[in-house]
Amino acid sequence: MAIPVIDFSKLEGKERAETLARIANGCQEWGFFQLVNHGIPVEFLERVKKVCSECYRLRAEGFKASKPVQLLNKLVEEEGDAADAKRLDNVDWEDVFLLQDDNEWPANPPEFREIMKEYREELRKLAEKVMEVMDENLGFEKGSIRNSFSGNGEHQPFFGTKVSHYPPCPRLDMVNGLRAHTDAGGVILLFQDDQVGGLQILKDGQWIDVQPVANAIVINTGDQIEVLSNGRYKSVWHRVLTTSDGNRRSIASFYNPSLKATIAPGTNKDGSATALYPKYVFGDYMDVYVKQKFLAKEPRFAAVRAV
Repeated sequence: MAIPVIDFSKLEGKERAETLARIANGCQEWGFFQLVNHGIPVEFLERVKKVCSECYRLRAEGFKASKPVQLLNKLVEEEGDAADAKRLDNVDWEDVFLLQDDNEWPANPPEFREIMKEYREELRKLAEKVMEVMDENLGFEKGSIRNSFSGNGEHQPFFGTKVSHYPPCPRLDMVNGLRAHTDAGGVILLFQDDQVGGLQILKDGQWIDVQPVANAIVINTGDQIEVLSNGRYKSVWHRVLTTSDGNRRSIASFYNPSLKATIAPGTNKDGSATALYPKYVFGDYMDVYVKQKFLAKEPRFAAVRAV
């Protein structure tokens, strides 16, 4: 079983209807799909890979002194090679930093800022194209999802980029790369490592690998797309496993609502669907999410229903 891989360029040709259907299937049946021929030049993506890998190389020593490493070393001392050794269930084996429009970015390598600024703009535009496709497939007016995220233009949607590396881990049985969770926000665009795997989604009760595809952008839907689609699209549980023999690179960009935006199930053009989710302010949802990220999502919706 493999995550759908979709040629995004075919939206512009005679295979448009088939491509729309494949994207709809990716959203409804998987919650994850991969886009190839998405319009971002391969040569530019190679520069992104290179600059992020160099940035991590300059940070690698710092990870050796990080909390995850310290906690794992302590646990190994206590448990040794016991068959029933405990796990670090509240820790991620991840070196990570965030890029936003208003925060401090790494100063080295010197070209990092210029390349990643351009990369973020490319991903922002791709996210908006994907949301327009979702609008069309859901029977919404064009721009509906984007308007919901911006409070009909009153607020700026959030766009952030998380640059992660998952270094080789000495005890795969004791710690996850990233614990299982659903994403809180809207549309997530991942440029994952095409050599080192580890990303998995939960489908029909089993964990399935998100297979590395060179220069693809992995798309997944967050909790707010589930709400806006009134449950037709689901946010999906996913995780990253640790590996012993590779350094996994992961660049995830999040196109999310403004914290001030009001989120509620959208209506298709005939307005017939009964709302299955509450109406709420996204900032209130995030207050709940930060405390319950790694727990079941349904109580989060129930909590904002009560706000």
